[in-house]
Amino acid sequence: MRILYINPNSTASMTNQIVGIARAALPDAEIVGWTNAEGPPAIEGPEDGAHAVIGLKKLLPEAKGIGADLIVIACFDDTGLEELRAAAHCPVIGIGQAAYVIGALAFGAFSVVTTLPVSVPVLEENIAQYGLAGACIAVRASGVPVLAVEEGSEPVRVRLSEEIAAAGKEGARAVAMGCAGMSHLRADLFERTRVPLIDGVIASAHLARAIRATLN
Repeated sequence: MRILYINPNSTASMTNQIVGIARAALPDAEIVGWTNAEGPPAIEGPEDGAHAVIGLKKLLPEAKGIGADLIVIACFDDTGLEELRAAAHCPVIGIGQAAYVIGALAFGAFSVVTTLPVSVPVLEENIAQYGLAGACIAVRASGVPVLAVEEGSEPVRVRLSEEIAAAGKEGARAVAMGCAGMSHLRADLFERTRVPLIDGVIASAHLARAIRATLN
């Protein structure tokens, strides 16, 4: 099974991080990672997302050429999901979508901790479109930019932990980590908060395998 993770932004280090996590989650699959060279360095709000879609769509012929069995949009905003799904040769899912599905199915009540406030309306709209608004307690902004999250400094970890803990106290039975750059922080953030954390990269890898098995 060949799963193609496409990072809508142009930050290759984030792509490499995502691929490493997906490979660890699904070692029996072939995980390929591409970076959208035409995208912004980070997806922070709808304008960045709209700019990234152009480059994403240009990658679809090559995705077909390598025989990708499934494409994963490796941005929690699920940037360009509908556009790529309509044009791709294979199923397309997003890491945000995958996290929400796991949150709803496994926990019933979940929250999201994301980066900047500008991302909150995008995620809320996605959750509503997926029919999962009833399971989502809140989408909370940490105020930490995407690239700072990827760097993962101690102040960033403290701030994310504060928001995750607050979500747990608010009633969330799990928290979806609302940025692909948070994936490598999952173990540490769980140790600090003891709140179950859903990583969209891991969730998407396992859902990709389930989709492939169902279609075969």
